[in-house]
Amino acid sequence: MNDSKKRTWAEISLKSIESNILAMRGAFPAGTRFLGVVKADAYGHGALRIAEMIERESLAEYLAVSCIDEAAELRGGGIKSPILIMGYTPAELAPELQGMRITQAVGDIKSAIEMSALLKSPLKVHLKLETGMGRTGFDPRNQNFDRDMLELFSLPNIEVEGAFTHFAASDEPENGFTPIQFSAFKDALERIEGLTGKCVEIVHCANSGAVINYKEYGLDMIRPGIATYGIYPGAESGGIELLPAMQLKSRITHIYDHFPGDTVSYGRTCTLTDKRRIAVLPIGYADGLHRIGSGKYEFLLAGRRVKQLGRVCMDMCMIDVTGVTGCESGDVVTVFGSDGESFISVEEQAEKAGTISYELLCSVSRRVPRIYTD
Repeated sequence: MNDSKKRTWAEISLKSIESNILAMRGAFPAGTRFLGVVKADAYGHGALRIAEMIERESLAEYLAVSCIDEAAELRGGGIKSPILIMGYTPAELAPELQGMRITQAVGDIKSAIEMSALLKSPLKVHLKLETGMGRTGFDPRNQNFDRDMLELFSLPNIEVEGAFTHFAASDEPENGFTPIQFSAFKDALERIEGLTGKCVEIVHCANSGAVINYKEYGLDMIRPGIATYGIYPGAESGGIELLPAMQLKSRITHIYDHFPGDTVSYGRTCTLTDKRRIAVLPIGYADGLHRIGSGKYEFLLAGRRVKQLGRVCMDMCMIDVTGVTGCESGDVVTVFGSDGESFISVEEQAEKAGTISYELLCSVSRRVPRIYTD
């Protein structure tokens, strides 16, 4: 479809993603592996297209997804790079993992035993260690930890290639919890090596926050998620220049004159006090524009900010274009991104919606076409 016919679309710069990866790789010693996180449809950017670019340009040694369906999409699209599933996979699907040459995160002995029993040759796994995230993984404080490690490393069809943990507050360096987690992680690795006599090949813990704030924790591989797509996980930049990769655009479909006392959208939460020109945009919460930000958003039209009025609908929302000379149906409106020299960040829109940039990017729905600008 011609771009001029699209109702709402996301523009994604592959060059920006490449630049971000190279900038982060350059902040760590040569030889540090890079894990390209493309879970959740590459944070809304399009997993297959991003994985293709990463593989084509040899930007990462590994890719990461959250579930077997995401891994299957990449393999079905021709991606040959090693893929790590960081989330849960039912044990009965272990043969499928093996058939697709997928590496699986394992955080409990029961799953590992069940997978091993269903396999005829070794499946690569990365050992997940719980150090304070309170989510998944083997907890070194558990009384059965030593026994579980000995059993895991002795399973006939489980090959422990890596080990990792996940930081809970690395985007908040003032929190002080990340060094505690890192110390617990290193202690657990030393304990495992002492118990089993084996040292895993790939050890990783540096998510986006750690890549920015704790470069000394790079270890064998870094795995920044949101930072790959040009979004800082916190206020700090850590001397790394990141370029936002996604811009969200829509297009005016109608413009109407409204009068004092008129109300706009559901619930009549917006009552006009004077004559206004109101434009309709074909973007709503079904496209990923969170309804909770209704009446707070500002967008860009012809390089200037315009206010969004009333409640965001499922497929539409309204903006005040009073005073924007010459605007008409078909004009492009920027929800987040650049318009000339003006810019609205996804972080600003997320704050107005009471959430984080990650959620807004991941919420851009599949019906919104992705246009890869380079």
